Amino acid sequence: MIRGIYTSASGMILNQKLMDITANNVANVSTTGFKRDVAQVESFRNMLVYRIYDKVSSPDNAIGYMSLGSDVSRIVSDFSQGLYIKTDEPLNLAIRGNGFFTVEMPNNQGTQQILYTRNGAFTLNSRGELVTLDGFYVLGQNGRIVLQSGGQVRIDEQGNVYQNGRLVDRLRVVDFQDKQLLRKVGNNLFEADALSQPIPFSGKIIQGYLEGSNVNSVQEMVNMISVLRAYEANQKAFTIQDETLQKAVNEIARK
Repeated sequence: MIRGIYTSASGMILNQKLMDITANNVANVSTTGFKRDVAQVESFRNMLVYRIYDKVSSPDNAIGYMSLGSDVSRIVSDFSQGLYIKTDEPLNLAIRGNGFFTVEMPNNQGTQQILYTRNGAFTLNSRGELVTLDGFYVLGQNGRIVLQSGGQVRIDEQGNVYQNGRLVDRLRVVDFQDKQLLRKVGNNLFEADALSQPIPFSGKIIQGYLEGSNVNSVQEMVNMISVLRAYEANQKAFTIQDETLQKAVNEIARK
């Protein structure tokens, strides 16, 4: 009976985590370049259950294996392509295919940190440097990209940045062999660890477009309903076992 309470409790905790992940996806349904999160669920190690004080059981008194519930083992990102949003803004860029824009952000130690994003909503700061809407520097092959104010900007499919017909730089767009090694940090940014293997970019850059979120709001709402029902089922099972245990202690044990 206690095992059943543990199992029901773990199911409630699991579904609470799933609800948090789903709610975060729904909250970012309109976030440019957002990649939805998916939880990988893993059951606890099965335990071999034995009978005690039972003369009719098998020689070793073994009943079978029992699991004590499950939990979220890891959260991974779904890197499938989002829908394209046409803006006609020359500094709005979208990536067709796999790949990430490279940005530079100051960290807590006062140094610059290299991060990656699919959000191509860029602008210019007061110094004419190409930056994200959060003010992080967009990097090219030669470092930070600096443009003149008012000049005509054209960016081709390979990421070459031209202003008034002159080549300024080429966007540093990279891809990774295993994208699941990337970790979400900050506002729609990814961090690559030491095991991440960069590979050449094979996609295309589309100027005047943004990539929308790949969250399907209808599917996420269906997931939310399923998680809520599973939580309620575990809660009901927990309550029934708790009431049964209470009755066993307060009524049966007195006789």
